Amino acid sequence: MSASSSAKRTTHLASQPSLPKGQQTKAAIVDAALGLATQIGLEGLSIGALAEVMQMSKSGVFAHFGSREELQISVVREYHKRFEDEVFYPAMSAARGLPRLRALFGNWMKRTSVELDSGCIYISGAVEFDDRPGPVRDALASSVNTWLAAMRRAVEIATEEGHLRPDTDASQMAFEIHASILALHYEARFLRTPQSVQRALLAFESITDRYSAHGAAPAASKPRTRTRTIPVGATSVR
Repeated sequence: MSASSSAKRTTHLASQPSLPKGQQTKAAIVDAALGLATQIGLEGLSIGALAEVMQMSKSGVFAHFGSREELQISVVREYHKRFEDEVFYPAMSAARGLPRLRALFGNWMKRTSVELDSGCIYISGAVEFDDRPGPVRDALASSVNTWLAAMRRAVEIATEEGHLRPDTDASQMAFEIHASILALHYEARFLRTPQSVQRALLAFESITDRYSAHGAAPAASKPRTRTRTIPVGATSVR
């Protein structure tokens, strides 16, 4: 678990308004479960492991959720809430159109940069539950679809504001932006490819340039690489 992710979770709990003791305990359990899930996946969660982390009895942890499945769903919902708080809502202060779309992507990149160390529930959960129908998969898919719908709406608004071409396919552009984030996780977290973050930023600039209604926007600096070797090392938008 990275120091930055641990500090964020501590800050999150400290910033919550006063809750009844039972709800405080449940929130603390979900927080600990989220920390574990980013490291070992949702399938790695167990009542026993959480009881040990929380220094509680297994029956005490179980009483707050009723089942391991409900615990997993609670973790997915908490992850989505924090994702919205860090990525979506701050971007709403940006001007409508391309500035807001850039803010959404910028915030997404900030969170992704941290998750290259701590792990992303959306991505690891998709691997674990892609072929396993049920409530946990439904909760994951609903959260991701909610976010992607917000991205598509942001593209639509940028088109309405005249920042993107009138014929811009919002679903296609959102797909390409999402693909850049997925590639970043794979390249940086799995392959350890140098300058993956810079390449993701450059990919976003390339995407916006192609759809721009006013010609190419200033792009991020292209990463310097050797040519002979490749080192391996929530939500609605209005």
